[in-house]
Amino acid sequence: MDPQAQGPGAIAIYVDILLLALLVAAALVVVSLRNLLAAALVLGIYSLVMALLWVVLDAVDVAFTEAAVGAGVTTVFMLLAIAATGRHEKIAHRRPWLPILASIAVGGLLIYGTLDLPAFGDPQAPAQQHVGPHYIEQGEAETGVPNIVTAVLASYRGFDTLGEVTVIFTAGIGVLLMLGITRRRRRAGEGDDDDAGERE
Repeated sequence: MDPQAQGPGAIAIYVDILLLALLVAAALVVVSLRNLLAAALVLGIYSLVMALLWVVLDAVDVAFTEAAVGAGVTTVFMLLAIAATGRHEKIAHRRPWLPILASIAVGGLLIYGTLDLPAFGDPQAPAQQHVGPHYIEQGEAETGVPNIVTAVLASYRGFDTLGEVTVIFTAGIGVLLMLGITRRRRRAGEGDDDDAGERE
């Protein structure tokens, strides 16, 4: 059956399925890799696909945060950690059954918790019966912003957005400080090597 004949809703469903399949594939690849550098890069791809999924779900603010923190700052932190410890994972001599069982149990609980959620886009959902109609009807008059998403992010949820920006800014400063410390240590190590060579 032609997806275009089924309307935009069917096409959106196919896009969701494609993005979810990419997420599952990226997760499986990360678990199977033993090269930590490659795993960090694949996790960055995972975060970018997740950001696309948030955009499809009309959660643009969450998509920005995922792209900046998940694909950007977190990847840089992982690369710094790999530079300090090595790029290859140590081979475990025994199976980590406890973490595996804990992950399966937590995943099962999360899936069980979604059973009580309302249907996606349901106009009768609790979230659509309280603040949602107020934002739509009074948003432009109260904030002066014609775009409802911008009004929510910049006015109604201004402190929340400020907190997200503060987290990203703090993470960026932390990365810069860690890069500076790493460079100083490398220069100090090179200086020690030069001194040792001169003594020989």
